[in-house]
Amino acid sequence: MDTCSKKHHIDMKKSQVGLRSPQFNHISFCELLIEAIVKHDLPFRFVEYEGIRTLFKYISPDIKLPCRNIVKKHVLRMFEDEKIRLRDWLNTVEGRICLTSDLWSSATTDGYLTLTAHFVDKEWKMHKRILNFCRMPPPHTGIALSEKINALLVEWGIENKLFSITLDNASANDCSVELLKKQLNFRGLLLMDGKFFHVRCCAHILNLIVQHGLKEIDGSVTKVRECIKYIKCSEGRKNKFFACVAQVGLAGSKRGLRQDVPTRWNSTYTMLDSAIFYRRAFLNLALVDSNFSSCPSLEEWDKIEKISNFLGYFYEVTCLFSGINYPTSNLFFPKVFKVHYCIQDAMEDCDDFMRRMGSYMNLKFKKYWSEYSLILAIAVILDPRYKLQFVEWGYDKLYGKESRELKDVSDTLFALFGCYMDKFFHLLVSNPVNQTPTQIKVGDKLFEEFDNIYQDGSTSVEKTELHLYLEGKRLDRKQELDILSWWKLEQFRYPVLSRMASDVLTIPISTVASESAFSISGRVLDQYRSSLLPETVQALLCTRYWLFGKEALEKEGADLEELTEEIFDMSLNENSGQCSSSISLD
Repeated sequence: MDTCSKKHHIDMKKSQVGLRSPQFNHISFCELLIEAIVKHDLPFRFVEYEGIRTLFKYISPDIKLPCRNIVKKHVLRMFEDEKIRLRDWLNTVEGRICLTSDLWSSATTDGYLTLTAHFVDKEWKMHKRILNFCRMPPPHTGIALSEKINALLVEWGIENKLFSITLDNASANDCSVELLKKQLNFRGLLLMDGKFFHVRCCAHILNLIVQHGLKEIDGSVTKVRECIKYIKCSEGRKNKFFACVAQVGLAGSKRGLRQDVPTRWNSTYTMLDSAIFYRRAFLNLALVDSNFSSCPSLEEWDKIEKISNFLGYFYEVTCLFSGINYPTSNLFFPKVFKVHYCIQDAMEDCDDFMRRMGSYMNLKFKKYWSEYSLILAIAVILDPRYKLQFVEWGYDKLYGKESRELKDVSDTLFALFGCYMDKFFHLLVSNPVNQTPTQIKVGDKLFEEFDNIYQDGSTSVEKTELHLYLEGKRLDRKQELDILSWWKLEQFRYPVLSRMASDVLTIPISTVASESAFSISGRVLDQYRSSLLPETVQALLCTRYWLFGKEALEKEGADLEELTEEIFDMSLNENSGQCSSSISLD
């Protein structure tokens, strides 16, 4: 046990070298073991399992295994060391930092606050780093949340680098962000007095819109739900269905049937999509099984297909909005514009059930998106495939020509660019190139008048960066574009505008990863994590993400998908199989 406490910091690279050496290294082994516990989310008592100790003793009889308390001590030390590294890195970030924040609950009902930073580095690569996963005791009021977030920002030393914070639509969040904005504005830390500071989670709004529309869901969808429940009920019914699948030539398919979960509207979409694929099998089953009475008619199947196609676009947009590895702010305007169009189209549909669904969705749309976000309209302008022309075209469709809304976007765009011009011109003046006394000559004063005129004139010339960009030719709207790479290449042509683009394109328009964007249930810690002390939970989760980053995120996503998506997945290329039981999402 003493060998583990001799080294305070775990160096992965040195550990790997030690493992490859011919002679067994106890210190390296201990470090790699603790690293594996963090990486794979293993309990601290893993090192005390009898079978694990026997295995390691077999590898090396003289091995000295740490106890769970030593493991915990090292994990906490790793957390502190990595936190210092991350804080130092954030201080070197040249652009502004965007935040997302959310509340989680544990099995013991304790509240946890997450705070995540999003930023672009010097190489124009986007990064996401969880800063905190800390206990948030009740009450979860706006005042309490703003005080907690402000304290965390001061702890990280990034309160002077902020651009925006994205939050769910909750009254407490609205209150907290206003209080936080006042505190930051008092110190003059936000651009344009924080006009763009608060961004509402678009995936959450979209989820509310769809859920509201599904309240008026057609009875044919209920029939599909009952069909799947009927087949799931017994092995004999499953076998009959498998036979029907084979009769219609779909036996080799691996698509499976999926039953929906009330709190996840996307599961309703995937249920309908899979049922449509097997509609002929359902119709065959109705012919051979007299007890199968819930099969939709041909007319109802047409309705189901219509609803599925309608929900499909919302599903696609939610997935796009919830991405974490690419900019999403430039996607908002065109995608929400199409959502708006789809809802209006549904309201004018020939089928009454579609009109009802569209009308219900439109009520929520007007509540949250009656006015498009100014900063997210600017984001699409900074996408060279769209520019200002797209916003002009979109607002013309929505509000008519020469609308007040379009003027607001244009005025705000140039005002924001003016802020960046003032900032970078000030930095240029305050950090002149150092000159030695031997370089300064008496005659230089003769040219001071020219220098002053050039400085005044350079501001107006540089301000035309925005005009030059807007007047330049648009890229093909349909082409795939790595927008950050494009701005990286154009940063010398548009030195100030590119800095503004870097910050605006960093704004996340969702607080959640795509796997949890469809759920209206709260985020809940598992039973193991809920049993740990709050500081230990934070150390484990943050250290895991800091050290293993994307790999850890993908593992979490795979776990969540396994729990929520594969609720009822039948292998239809086998004669029999076990259906997984429904999993409750608390």
